[in-house]
Parts: sequence; C-alpha cells; structure tokens
Amino acid sequence: MVTLRVAIVGSGPAGIYTAEALIKQAQGPVEVDVLERLPTPYGLVRYGVAPDHTSIKSIAGYLRRVLESPGVRFLGGIELGSDVSVDDLLSCYDAVVYCTGAMVDRHLGIPGEDLPGSVAATDFVNWYCGHPDVPADAFTLDAEEVVVIGVGNVAVDVVRILAKTADELRETDVPEEVLERLASSRVRRIHMIGRRGAEHAKFTLKELRELGELLNADILTFPDEVKVEDLAALSRQIRGNVDVLQSWSERVPADRPRRLEVRFWLRPVEILGVSHVEGIRLERTRLEDGRVVGTGEFETIPADMVMRSVGYQSVALAGVPFDPASMTVPNVAGKVSDRQFVAGWLKRGPTGVIGTNKSDAAETVRTLLAEATAGVAKARLDDLLDARGVTPVTYQDWLAIEAAETELATKLKRGERVKLVGRPAMFAACGRLPHPTTHPQQ
Repeated sequence: MVTLRVAIVGSGPAGIYTAEALIKQAQGPVEVDVLERLPTPYGLVRYGVAPDHTSIKSIAGYLRRVLESPGVRFLGGIELGSDVSVDDLLSCYDAVVYCTGAMVDRHLGIPGEDLPGSVAATDFVNWYCGHPDVPADAFTLDAEEVVVIGVGNVAVDVVRILAKTADELRETDVPEEVLERLASSRVRRIHMIGRRGAEHAKFTLKELRELGELLNADILTFPDEVKVEDLAALSRQIRGNVDVLQSWSERVPADRPRRLEVRFWLRPVEILGVSHVEGIRLERTRLEDGRVVGTGEFETIPADMVMRSVGYQSVALAGVPFDPASMTVPNVAGKVSDRQFVAGWLKRGPTGVIGTNKSDAAETVRTLLAEATAGVAKARLDDLLDARGVTPVTYQDWLAIEAAETELATKLKRGERVKLVGRPAMFAACGRLPHPTTHPQQ
C-alpha cells in the first residue's frame, strides 16, 4: 500500500494535534513531517503560557508523545517562504496543512501608539517566555507605572508577572537573564483597563482568583465600575468573576510594594508623550444597543509604559491564500484548495482554549483523508534541503536543547528547567550552527 505523506507547517498545539489525528484516523500507512521555523516545538505552550502556570505547560508532555509516535518527524529551523516554498512542499508531500497560529497582536489604532514605551503584550509574553525572536534585553522594566489595556487571560498573565517578585518565579523556567531584569524591576503601580464592564471580562475564574492571591501587590477595584444591575441573569462563571471583582472593591490596601488596579468602562483614546510614553487618556464608556460608546467624560493616567493586550491575529504565509478581513486562511472544513489544508487559529481565528485545537484538527484531518491521494508527490524534502545547504533541527537536537536547559536549572539551583535564550545558545546546545542566511542571530 502506498504511504500518504503529509507536511504540517507549525508545531504548536494545532500542528501536533493534526499529526495525532492523522496517525489515528488514517486507514493506511502515513508519514507526517512537522515543520517549524523555530528550533523548538510546542508553539504557544512553550512561548505563550505563563511560566508560573505549570499545570497548563504540562500539556507539552502530551504533545511530546505525539512527536515521538512512529511515522511522525520534527523538522525545526525550517521557515516557509524562506527555506522552502509552497510549491516545494507540494512537490514533496501529498498534502500540506498550515498550522502557524496567530503570531502578532492587534493594535489599538489611537494616536501615540508608536511612542517608545508603548508595546505589545505579546512581545512581553514572548520575552518572559524566552522566545528566540525576542532578545533578553528587550525589556528593562524601569517604568514605575504601567497600564495594561485588556481584560483577558493574557492581560491577567502580564499583570501577574509584573506584580510578582523574582523570587516567586525562581522555580519556574523563566530565562535567567529575564529573571535578573524582573528582580531589578521598578514597577510600583499597575492598571488593567477594560472597555466594558466586569461582567464582560474574558478571564477565567481560576485566573482571576490567582490574581487576588498576589503576595507582593495590593489589588483593588472601584465599586461603581464593578456594579452589575442583574447579577442573576449571568452565567455561573461570570457571576463568579463579578463576585471576586466586587470583593476587591472592599479591600483595604495592606501597603504592599506594588499596587494593581483593575478598571472597567474605560477605553483608550490617546497615548500621551513627546519622545516617550508619559500617560494615557481614557474615555468613560457605556453600552448603547449592545455597543460600547463614549460618554464624553475623560480621565488621564500617568504611565511610563502602556501594553496593549486586545487580541492576537494571524499573518499571511507566502504563497498561501489569506483573508485580511478575518485574518484567517479561507477554508471549508479545513480545506483551502487542492492538497492544501489549514487548522487552528489560522483556520478559525484566535478563539477557544488550547484543547479546542484538538477537535478542530480532527475536522481538518477528516477532510484531508477524504480527498488526499497517496503517492502524488514524488520529490523528497531531505534532498531539496541538502541541495540548499539547509540542515533541519531534528527531534534529537531538540532533546539536547531540553537536556541543556535541565542542566542549567541544576547549575543555577532553580526548578526543573531554565530556558536558553536565543538561537545561538540553542544551536550550541545541540552542537551545530544556525543556517546563516535564514535565521539571524540575536
């Protein structure tokens, strides 16, 4: 029987769940190559989950078992559009599945957003998670007052990391260089801002309760901003959120080193400053026919840094159809065109939790297996890469990076793992150098 060969572009949860679904659903032999532009797998699980959320990060153990399945191969350090093209992949595989997620933040679209000190929360998350695209010196944390725009789980992660002490994060996998900068942080006051009311906030109850247990920061809300008219009409989850937020309005500050204020019914209209962020101007809001509208009442909060955390969006891949309106690859049940498919956030937008990608990937794979024909592709990716002098990061190379991180943790007397920072350190750990033309060093 002819073997079906499939390439998956992206090794985050969507990509690896797609590989798992292929192995489980295929009726005949299948070979799956998981291509990743970074030297490391797991995507958002490694570079998007806060380091102190070890229970969520444990998903990596599940994803690891998939990558170690017979018929699945990890090829890191391979970038679509740079090292290989869509035509290259279609010549080497019977089907290609794009699973690159949503990699960039959404913008606020207000004056002053480009000022130094106005940053994306995604960049901050990537920084404290040790993403190789963000150098260890990207953030100095010399700002004393920080405003975080957004009231979702990412915003909660960001303010929690800002509020904690370095000692509280010492047993996590935060890179040592990042931990040192967190230890010297001058942040004293943090504001988390939501355009709507407490009942509309997107964080989960578990995340919210963790925030209320901070040892290094007083957390407060304002009674008039967390007031809800018809609490009984809300779901149990939302009522739980509102109860917690309302209880914080009754707290008496304990004079902790840092202070976190969670604000609602405010929308940013301008980031203030000349050569650097000096503050943010906000307008009080209300709902009108379900839409957020301004009331004409304004408030200015002084700040040295403003972080936007108002959602993720996907970016177009070279040679792959893309809808700029929805920021997704147009598809029907995961099918993009003949022999091309998509899964994950790139398919449906940044919705759901990590586990949502599993059922999403299963749908795409059902579509793929119903349409794909084994043996169509005749070329071999290994031959193509050899001819171009490109050497992929193998799964064994990744295990060497993991071992180096474990060894570093032991050396520093810090938890189970301490992440290596930057591609040079990662490639050194597996005894090789990055491809000089496609992956600039930091």
